[in-house]
Amino acid sequence: MITRSLGATGPQVSALGLGCMGMSDLYGHADEAESIATIHAALDAGITLLDTGDFYGMGHNELLLREALQGRKREQCVLSVKFGALRDPAGGWMGFDGRPAAVKSFLAYTLRRLGTDYIDIYRPARTDPTVPIEDTIGAIADMVQAGYVRHIGLSEMSADTVRRASAVHAIADLQIEYSLISRGIEAEILPTCRKLGVGITAYGVLSRGLLSGHWSKERAVGSGDFRTHLPRFSGDNLDQNLALVEALRAVAQQKGATVAQVAIGWALSRGDDIVPLVGARHRDRLTEALGALDFDLGADDLEQIERAIPHGAAAGDRYDAMQMAHLDSERAGDTSR
Repeated sequence: MITRSLGATGPQVSALGLGCMGMSDLYGHADEAESIATIHAALDAGITLLDTGDFYGMGHNELLLREALQGRKREQCVLSVKFGALRDPAGGWMGFDGRPAAVKSFLAYTLRRLGTDYIDIYRPARTDPTVPIEDTIGAIADMVQAGYVRHIGLSEMSADTVRRASAVHAIADLQIEYSLISRGIEAEILPTCRKLGVGITAYGVLSRGLLSGHWSKERAVGSGDFRTHLPRFSGDNLDQNLALVEALRAVAQQKGATVAQVAIGWALSRGDDIVPLVGARHRDRLTEALGALDFDLGADDLEQIERAIPHGAAAGDRYDAMQMAHLDSERAGDTSR
């Protein structure tokens, strides 16, 4: 497995990470046994970075990971955990809590659910508009000092917030959406991170399945799948976006690869400081994603990909209006749509 460093101060991790959210939440029903088998297959293939959130399935995802990691050496994986999103019993969203006391409380429950005595990378999922980022990061820094956290990360933060957080404590990485159809971080956020030695953990490299090559307009979306509310998956937007996928498919076929592999390969090509997360819930999808590591994209390949999906070609925002309003990364001139 190829490895990359998460920023100047972060851990060495596999070049691809496994995002575990869909095994518990937001994409409809998931088979628990298959999810665990997929985590095992990822670890056996050399994937070390496992990403979760304490609010994924209201703790279910952490408990699932605990079960999957039974009998494995703790050092075999790098656990990246997001916190701060508030949920009600019905699964609704109630904002974000970044108060120092809440940070330490969230962490205590995460440690218990995961059955570990430390978290490799701990990060606020979003900014709390009522709490300065300096206070939130300062509380995590206390937990680093106490030995409960190894590294501090961020998620969906603007360039200015990354700078402010970095002034409090070294930041390993920024987790943010980055794909062929979500490239806004290239304007300000990515250059700022590189200047500060902050790595990028890129989620949504397949744009929640849209760039997988397996999506179609006729595909039925089950209950509990939040993609029914995403602008890119609806109406004329979906038609335009699927046309982009077909253009990319032509490039992939020339390369002897799948659409998903080319999309992941493109993300890998953007720099050694970028680690894409793949949200595979099934072993066959994981195997396909791992195939992106088996080939290099040359200058001609990248030029063809750029022609197939030009910068800004996607139709629709990456989240609905309510969720977009919570993204600090979409403020202060940063647009990662």
